[in-house]
Amino acid sequence: MSGRSSRVEIVLALAAGSALLPACERGENARRGEPLRVAAAADLALAFADVGKAFEATTGKKVDFSFGSTGLLAKQIQEGAPFDVFAAANVSFVDDVVSAGSCLGETKQLYAKGRIVMWSKTPEALPKSIEDLRDPKYAKIALANPEHAPYGRAGREAMTKAGVWASAEPRAVYGENVQQTLMFAQTGNAEVAIVALSLAVTSSGHYTPIDPSLHAPLDQALVVCKGGSKGPKANEARAFVDFVGSAAGRTIMKRYGFLLPGEPLPSIP
Repeated sequence: MSGRSSRVEIVLALAAGSALLPACERGENARRGEPLRVAAAADLALAFADVGKAFEATTGKKVDFSFGSTGLLAKQIQEGAPFDVFAAANVSFVDDVVSAGSCLGETKQLYAKGRIVMWSKTPEALPKSIEDLRDPKYAKIALANPEHAPYGRAGREAMTKAGVWASAEPRAVYGENVQQTLMFAQTGNAEVAIVALSLAVTSSGHYTPIDPSLHAPLDQALVVCKGGSKGPKANEARAFVDFVGSAAGRTIMKRYGFLLPGEPLPSIP
């Protein structure tokens, strides 16, 4: 056998050996340079953008966020969507993905309590209280779909307890999530929107807080998913969960109007 043919056979053998690597090992190697994948409720879009930057500055690890309705994200995770971390707008959805075996219950962590407000483009159009929504001048009231969006569910519950929902329901227009709901009012497709305070605090409009005693608490939690529980992203996923609950993470969440776990609810006159 010539030296040249021997070298060719060795190269081919090495290539074949590489091809026989377990698929899971090849997948893990491919993921090492990828960002951490975080599915997050739409109310977190602004706050988590800052959290992601701070996390990267601290750890050198990038985060790729997918924002949407908590209920729809939970459904995707239960159907096998490859997220490493799930940050929900209501802890009940975290409990659902844990019960389904899609995420790890021991990593569940409450990180904030959300608040809802009524938002309008101009101060003249802004309701002074939730009872004002009975007024037919609010021809369209934007609300995140209560079927899968915790903030929409809280808004509907608040209007029901305030005795407003019966008259407001025929005028309700539904966003896929709380971000889209705010956009309806920003673009003039609704006179008022019930949205997360975390999105309202940095927008150019005006808002009135809704009494939190009118709805069930928006206890928000996050959890490590099965995709991030092993392999190259295991430590990163847990580090991100810990970072959100750290002093740096809590400072950012407070900046966007979130209450921290254990803080009392504000009294709304």
